[in-house]
Amino acid sequence: MCWQCDHPEATRADYHDVLRRTILEHGWAVQFVESDRNPFAYTVGLHPAGLPELLVTGVSPEWAVRLLNTVANYLIRERVPAPGDTMQLPDGWQAEFVAVAQPDAHLTLAVELYGPEVRALQLVWRDEDGHSAWCPDFNKGGCRQPVLGIRGPHP
Repeated sequence: MCWQCDHPEATRADYHDVLRRTILEHGWAVQFVESDRNPFAYTVGLHPAGLPELLVTGVSPEWAVRLLNTVANYLIRERVPAPGDTMQLPDGWQAEFVAVAQPDAHLTLAVELYGPEVRALQLVWRDEDGHSAWCPDFNKGGCRQPVLGIRGPHP
C-alpha cells in the first residue's frame, strides 16, 4: 500500500514533508509508481546536488530501490554517466543510460519539489539473456520495458 493510501487525511504538502525528511536523512528518496502494466520508480533529491534524478521501469519495488540506490551512490561518489553509457549493476544486471525526454511527465514529485528544470536519466536494463529493450527478443517477447527517451550514442 502507498503512503498516501495509508494516510487518506494527509495532504500533498504532508507527503512533500515526508520526502524532505527522507532526503535530509538519506540524501534522496525513491518513489515507486504502481501500475499493472508499466510500474516505474525514480529518485527525488539528487537535483539540488546538480545531478540528474534517476528512473527505472518494469521492475519490482525491491529491485527498483536497489538499482536506483546503487546508481545514485555511484553518481555522488564517481561521475554522472552520459546518455549511451553502460554500467554493470548488482547481480550481473547491465544498464544503458537514456536521457528522459520529459521528466515533468514522469517525475512528478521531483518536479513539484524542485521545479521544471529537473532532468533525469533512465536505467534501461538488459534482460537475463543480455537483450536490450530495443531488441525484439527482449524478455523473450514478453513484457516490454518502456524507454522514456531517445537512445544516445553508445559504444
